[in-house]
Amino acid sequence: MEKVVDIALPPREATDPALVREAAAEAASVALDQLVSAQVLKRSIDARSKRPLIRLRVHVSDHAVHDATPPLHLPDVHAAAPVIVIGCGPAGLFAALRCIENGLRPIILERGKDVRARRRDLAAINREHLVDADSNYCFGEGGAGTYSDGKLYTRSHKRGDIASVLRTLVHFGASPDILVDAHPHIGTNKLPHIITAMREAIIAAGGEVHFNRRVDHFEVENSRMRGVRTADGSSYRADAVVLATGHSARDVFERLHAQRIRIERKDFALGVRIEHPQSIIDAAMYHCQVRDPYLPPASYSLVQQVEGLGVYSFCMCPGGIIAPCATAPGEVVTNGWSPSKRNNPFANSGIVVGLSGVELGKAAAANDPLASMHYQRNVEQAAWKAGGMRQSAPAQRMDDFIQGRASRDVPECSYPPGIAPFRVDELLPTEVAIRLRAGLKEFGKKIRGYRTNEAVVVAVESRTSSPVRIPRDRETLEHVEVAGLYPCGEGAGYAGGIVSAAMDGQRVADQVAARYAVR
Repeated sequence: MEKVVDIALPPREATDPALVREAAAEAASVALDQLVSAQVLKRSIDARSKRPLIRLRVHVSDHAVHDATPPLHLPDVHAAAPVIVIGCGPAGLFAALRCIENGLRPIILERGKDVRARRRDLAAINREHLVDADSNYCFGEGGAGTYSDGKLYTRSHKRGDIASVLRTLVHFGASPDILVDAHPHIGTNKLPHIITAMREAIIAAGGEVHFNRRVDHFEVENSRMRGVRTADGSSYRADAVVLATGHSARDVFERLHAQRIRIERKDFALGVRIEHPQSIIDAAMYHCQVRDPYLPPASYSLVQQVEGLGVYSFCMCPGGIIAPCATAPGEVVTNGWSPSKRNNPFANSGIVVGLSGVELGKAAAANDPLASMHYQRNVEQAAWKAGGMRQSAPAQRMDDFIQGRASRDVPECSYPPGIAPFRVDELLPTEVAIRLRAGLKEFGKKIRGYRTNEAVVVAVESRTSSPVRIPRDRETLEHVEVAGLYPCGEGAGYAGGIVSAAMDGQRVADQVAARYAVR
């Protein structure tokens, strides 16, 4: 006998394997003493009623069930054909792993430092307001996700095998909980160990990983990739180059444009990061005064159409911290992250406006593929000036932002370099500020207590996605004009988060293998 049943339990009971087993047996109409296996397949929180429940999907059986998933196997590729992978974020790492599975030898070129050495540069941003253009929250081993959260939720179910990505992460040290949680999350405190284990496995199989290797030239002959050159003068030759540089590699976009390798302007979103005391969000979402200790800190997801554009929450971080994510001196950029326990006293989320070509066209010529990037950078540089020409972020209390008035002071905030009172509503482009005001008013109606001057608006949230798309063939995933160049992940405009970027890396590596005919 095998069945899949759905059960709902109070939070405390859902943490007790014996009680889960008992409820699953009852739901399956099986005597408890006949139940041999009760495996949780999916876990989610249902907070629609006044008493939140944990919903579990459980596979029950009267016989032992063994995991049929084959373990990750990485063959020896020391003598295999090389594939250059530019970038060591999730797209690049998973492309490299899949290359090895497919019998190819990846050579990863990462502009930043290894995951451990990056910490010193992050500390310099937080404490000394110094930004290293090659090693920061966005650049370095593991990419942006390593030190900005590790949230694994994605809606990209048709773009690849999500379970494969999650199993790979578990193989390298992530908690098995990510296989069952509806909104899986690793946590910034745990990701560095996982990333290190992935790198060590790639090297052990015969791949190469080179840090401090910023690519500054693409070797193209007769519309075909032949290799790349890095800023230190090193050259790397290969007939296949996976371009997985992330959404903030502006110099790469500019280099492609300068070498007449086709790129396109892409719509993106711009806004702010808003931080509340976590207790406000808990009370609203869980319908309580004090959160049940068996429930995680509450999160939210919000969206509202305002004057033809979407205003929505992005990268919500319960129990989190606002992070400084500038990638060059003279700009201020915010993002958010949470540790695995999500135990900080604040909840933060990006609240952004999805900008279309109409709005962006006001900033630059409509035919400029870098127009969105210039628009993005101009706002970030304005935020730097407003923050005192430091990494201090301009900030305003939420209701003051909505009402269009200055804040006399700003509340305590998790942003490490500190915040500075400023009229954020005047800092932002008018088309963004107007829609954010209207959107926040509506969000205040949807979540009790959300609109409050206890919340702080911190500028700017501007790296939600790449401002550029690098066009590729739908079938082969190669660049539409340069054979052997494989745009990949967020930076190329084909992903939006860790899991979707990882899946895109796998898909691209499979197409590279198909061209080499080694599968």
